[in-house]
Amino acid sequence: MFNRSCLILAAAALLSGAVQAQRPGDVAPIVSPEVHADRRVTLRLLAPKAAEVSVAGELTQGRQAMTKDEKGLWSITVGPLDPEIYTYTFTIDGVTVPDPNNPYLKTGVRGTSSQVEVPGDRPLYYDPRPVPRGVVHVHWYESKSLGALRSVYVYTPPGYESGKSRYPVLYLLHGAGDTESGWVTVGRANVILDNLIAEGKARPMVVVMPFGHTQPSVGLGSTAPANPDRSLFTKDLLEDVMPLVERLYRVSNQPDQRAIAGLSMGGGQALNIGLTRLDAFGWIGAFSSALMRMEPEKTFADLLADPAASNKKLHLLWIACGKQDNLFEANQRFSELLNKREIKHTFLATEGAHQWRVWRRYLNEFAPLLFAARPAP
Repeated sequence: MFNRSCLILAAAALLSGAVQAQRPGDVAPIVSPEVHADRRVTLRLLAPKAAEVSVAGELTQGRQAMTKDEKGLWSITVGPLDPEIYTYTFTIDGVTVPDPNNPYLKTGVRGTSSQVEVPGDRPLYYDPRPVPRGVVHVHWYESKSLGALRSVYVYTPPGYESGKSRYPVLYLLHGAGDTESGWVTVGRANVILDNLIAEGKARPMVVVMPFGHTQPSVGLGSTAPANPDRSLFTKDLLEDVMPLVERLYRVSNQPDQRAIAGLSMGGGQALNIGLTRLDAFGWIGAFSSALMRMEPEKTFADLLADPAASNKKLHLLWIACGKQDNLFEANQRFSELLNKREIKHTFLATEGAHQWRVWRRYLNEFAPLLFAARPAP
């Protein structure tokens, strides 16, 4: 699911001679990124005809200029960094491209960037371990709601294929810059769930990851613009995706066994769908939710009108946002409204900006809370 415009720009830069790919006859290969033992990271780019090269992304604090040597090799060293997965891109004379020497890519509807993993002293919660592994399935379906061919990713936990049990289900939504693959390829949701389940920290569950934009799947190379009516995603999820999942998988259709959660745009969708359909979802998670265009008192009028009835249906309403995120104030105000109207919820204010390193951690903390026995009032 590569973003074609970004790759076209990269190809244009290569053809222009500004960037030179590694040649078989070159003596020393270009290593980029290079992760050092002290957790510093060096990036390199061979672009002898370029006048200006910089790097930006999660790897750096703002845009940073790279330096050029006598052979036209640009480089920069950043860090030391905390163990994590970071994204970055190069900008070469005004053209932004991923690192041509790094095959580890993050793709989405807003472009393609490179990724680098800085390892810790021991395996982290999102690192694959020698434990039983679940399976990630990809289904293509014709969305009657949108009149488009789309795909949905479905994670089944270890033991699902060989058993007959019915499982609880989490509908997990991505952000505006990502696609239905994002929670697997960048968020490592399947690995996180495998590890939690193996440790006995989370119940085995099916996780459904649909495409949150209202357009044909980008996996088809479509350049069709998103339908401006974002409410159609709700229709697609409720009337196309959920029936598909419940037909093909052994999942519960009861609200106390259904959860919905998401990040950024997906967090706003999870709140909008979950809190207006408590007959369908009993567990709701919102990670750095995009609430800017939402009028909560109008959108959730029914929820707020009868707190006792709403609290009786809600098993969990879990809201989290980083204090360095530009969406923090909107999420904090929403929590204050819920407090004022006596809607039970958890609001977690953490360190961090609007980044995947925050959302992976939120999933790792949220998933163990799901589908547990409800405490006595």
